[in-house]
Amino acid sequence: MSRIRILPEAVANKIAAGEVVERPASVVKELLENALDAGAKTIRVEVESGGKRMIRVIDDGQGMAHDDALLAFERHATSKLRTADDLLSIATLGFRGEALPSIAAVSRLLLETHVEGEAEGTRVEFAGGKLVGVKPAGLAAGTTVSVADLFYCVPARRAFLKSETTELGHIASLVTHYALANPEKQFVLSTPAQEIINCAPVERLADRVYQLFGRQALGDLVEIPAASGPFRAAITEPELEPGEEAATLTVSGFASRPEVQRPNRNGIYIFVNRRLVRDRLLLHAIHEAYRNILPHAVFPAVLLFLEMPCAEVDVNVHPAKIEVRFRRQQFVHDFVRDAIRNALTRVRPIASFAAAAGAGSGAPAALADGEALAGPPRAVIPPLAGAMAPVEEMGVGSGVGSDGGGYGGFDLTAPPLRPVARRFAFDEAAGAGNAGIAEAGPRAAAAPSVADWPATHGAAYADAPATLPRPDEIADLKPLGQVSASFIVAVNAQGLWLIDQHVAHERVLFEQHLEARRSGRVEGQRMLMPLIVELSPRQVVIFEKILEELNANGFEVEPMGPRSVAIQAVPAGVAAGDAEKLLTEILDGI
Repeated sequence: MSRIRILPEAVANKIAAGEVVERPASVVKELLENALDAGAKTIRVEVESGGKRMIRVIDDGQGMAHDDALLAFERHATSKLRTADDLLSIATLGFRGEALPSIAAVSRLLLETHVEGEAEGTRVEFAGGKLVGVKPAGLAAGTTVSVADLFYCVPARRAFLKSETTELGHIASLVTHYALANPEKQFVLSTPAQEIINCAPVERLADRVYQLFGRQALGDLVEIPAASGPFRAAITEPELEPGEEAATLTVSGFASRPEVQRPNRNGIYIFVNRRLVRDRLLLHAIHEAYRNILPHAVFPAVLLFLEMPCAEVDVNVHPAKIEVRFRRQQFVHDFVRDAIRNALTRVRPIASFAAAAGAGSGAPAALADGEALAGPPRAVIPPLAGAMAPVEEMGVGSGVGSDGGGYGGFDLTAPPLRPVARRFAFDEAAGAGNAGIAEAGPRAAAAPSVADWPATHGAAYADAPATLPRPDEIADLKPLGQVSASFIVAVNAQGLWLIDQHVAHERVLFEQHLEARRSGRVEGQRMLMPLIVELSPRQVVIFEKILEELNANGFEVEPMGPRSVAIQAVPAGVAAGDAEKLLTEILDGI
């Protein structure tokens, strides 16, 4: 008897839906793309319970006729492709014909649509992939899709959803992306309690950045003027294909000034032909542009827009349509890197961007979100011993397309690393265990020059886990001196020790704060004048979640409008000049 069987259609649909619909933000993404492809000028997104209870996307696009409204729920039914050759020139955001049937398979979905000029619209209702009803309705022109009880028929998937605040944060970040890519359109994101985003149409990207992030964030950015380069420069074939002679790559956007340091990649927005993407090649190009300008494990803020012929990029890589492949990867990588570098060279370094002794970081690996570019910071490096390996493993080697030299007016040594968010941890458990010292604060960026080190030096500890030495190991340490005002060189019977004094000091501050938190004696210091801070849409969502925790840790922060907060007090020991940086790094790091 055969053990292989064809799955029932309902089961197959739920499996297929899992590739497209991972969380509420996935639903919003698919519906936003449909609205944009339909030519909508105004798009409203309404969310309840982080999207778990209800997601509603309302647009004023062209709508669908009665027959199309029903056919849209058939798998692989689409108006955007006709033949296989069309896959080589996809100009729309959606094209697979999987979004609506996938969403309908795991939710209760109501579609209301009306084509302008027709006598009536159409209302279609699905539940768990089954058609519940179809009827005419009097509706405004456009389409409204309401998705209720997401994953109600797939309890296992629903159990993996995060908190309502976390899911809402993902939705806010997604709407922010599409609002940046389409400044000429209006975007609104709201919950029953608040309006998170309301961006009126504007002509310039800079105006949209101001709407979403505020004046301070816009001032931290450098414009990347539109730069175009012909693809024929990268073509090695003896004869050009039709259209290749005129094919060009255009790069534009904004990049943060060198003194801006962010704890993660949340500030990097990448678009290819207005399509939101997360591409390792482009991430690597961005990090290459900032190589030796930013220290390891901190990131810039970048809004990057690439325009190219559809034939030069493959968007049919994954059902989520967020991954792409470039036909001429090296050319795209180097052109993006150079466009950002050229923008940075036009900005003279400011006084706070102090040069530190030491070598710059190596080419960052293009990793997934949340992964550090190097190993965790080490407060103490144990005695040097054991096998040696190439210095590149320590993160000081050159990367793709690098020449190891400087450019523009910048000193390419890394600036001092001054993130302050990790000085205080809300989770008391962070203070326990041997690895705590590594997480208490970042390693100082300043380091001794490694240019003259042996090529085999130090890799024995490049990937070693950060550990806290036992008291008996360091009780007899004798200091020998200091290197670059950053490292203490000491010795004992076990050998030579290098102590990162900045991280060690931050650990002391962390332990003091943790002890004060445990005893309920956290002290705050009031600011002479309240400091007004403008937050991004995602930061607004996170702020509301952790407001009580902030107050319990010495902050006094009050909302000052839909997108601004006022810092009245900060924890004792935090300089007033670090207050805004500390708050934003906390919000970005959660």
